[in-house]
Amino acid sequence: MKIKKIDDDFSVCKVVDYAAVNFNAAYCFLGKTDEENSLVCLTKDVPANVIKREDGWKAFRIQGELDFALVGILAEITALLAEQEIGIFALSTYNTDYILTKKEKYPKALGILQAHGYEITE
Repeated sequence: MKIKKIDDDFSVCKVVDYAAVNFNAAYCFLGKTDEENSLVCLTKDVPANVIKREDGWKAFRIQGELDFALVGILAEITALLAEQEIGIFALSTYNTDYILTKKEKYPKALGILQAHGYEITE
């Protein structure tokens, strides 16, 4: 399975609302519940109406479109990283999964995945 590195820096944010979000940005993940409005975006795209934010995340994605019938891909990756005490922030889209790790753990995370047979691509 291929893992594609994403070279940009990401931020995980809590926002007042989505009025100031740049929906044309390359990455814009929204999560809305009855308790909060969350946003994951490139650090350079963090809007002004942030309540809380955590910077310093790097991301990679599982390359290609994943069939909904596939089971355990995300679980396997997160288990490999958890064994090495690497925390993650996972996001899923219709096509695939994205995994964020803190910037200082990112090279180690990719190395672990590569050592377990994942092909890392640029």
